[in-house]
Amino acid sequence: MSEIKPIVGITLGDFNGIGPEVTLKALSNNKILKLCTPVIYGSVKVLTKYRKLLNLEEWTLHPVKSIDQISPKRTNVINCWNENIEIQPGKVTAEAGQSAFLALKMAVTDLQNKHIDAIVTAPINKHNIQSEEFKFAGHTEYFTESFGVKDSLMLLVSEGLRVGVVTGHIPLQGVKEAITKEKIISKVQVLLQALKRDFGIQKPRVALLGLNPHAGEEGLLGNEEQEIISPAINELKQKGNLVFGPFPADGFFGTMSYKKFDAVLAMYHDQGLIPFKTIAFENGINYTAGLPIVRTSPDHGTAYNIAGKNVASESSMREAIYLACDIVNMRREIVQV
Repeated sequence: MSEIKPIVGITLGDFNGIGPEVTLKALSNNKILKLCTPVIYGSVKVLTKYRKLLNLEEWTLHPVKSIDQISPKRTNVINCWNENIEIQPGKVTAEAGQSAFLALKMAVTDLQNKHIDAIVTAPINKHNIQSEEFKFAGHTEYFTESFGVKDSLMLLVSEGLRVGVVTGHIPLQGVKEAITKEKIISKVQVLLQALKRDFGIQKPRVALLGLNPHAGEEGLLGNEEQEIISPAINELKQKGNLVFGPFPADGFFGTMSYKKFDAVLAMYHDQGLIPFKTIAFENGINYTAGLPIVRTSPDHGTAYNIAGKNVASESSMREAIYLACDIVNMRREIVQV
């Protein structure tokens, strides 16, 4: 493992949600400083307010104006917007959305310039962040375009389960048309590369779920399995990949068959994320596979209903930071070899 600690940027997300709370709680454990140098992209004013709410005032932050001033022994904070803002935990405001984008934009710039090694994104509100500069369904799509990648994959990760999705943030009525043999093959290839490069699995085993109930019941409940998914699996197998399916989604998770595989590829968002969050909500991580950089996030949203109440769990954020460090170090090892 590399002796140089990764520099991990953490964007604050919507400051009226639980992003500031889970970030502060995760970083208040000094063990994090042994693993990485954290850099929060956000606001000292926002963090100061939440430190008071969370009784973390004795824990100090290190404000800096730019990335070249950070300290490897401190939790660093870069101000990304005008401090003259109103902080309203639990409220949806336009300025919170714009501030979330400013933090994201500055962190991505530092990432593109290789000033930081990885980025962990706290939750945004997909509505109030929209602007002329941000017209995306979420973080995944923004990073995919920002780094000029043809295809990426939203991969949910926990200790015993990894779930990717062929189609992400699109309406359910659009899923059927979006599922093609070419798209499935592309997503599986991104997944296989990530499992090898970022998780150190030399011969990964991947399970694909069917689109229809009972995986189509041999055409009785739909033909996508026979006409699209199975041909994609066969083509991937012919190239020596350990890819299996399509499996009926309900029975696959109900019998815990996922434990036999290194990752599962679902056909659409809720098909994959509902079982994942049922099994691993507290410690689940969202990882964007297929990028030249490392990006993780907690697998939950802004949770306005509990913002500022000191009840949000930092487990997912902490695990997202740990995973970012692990993948940076894994990639460094591969380069060294």
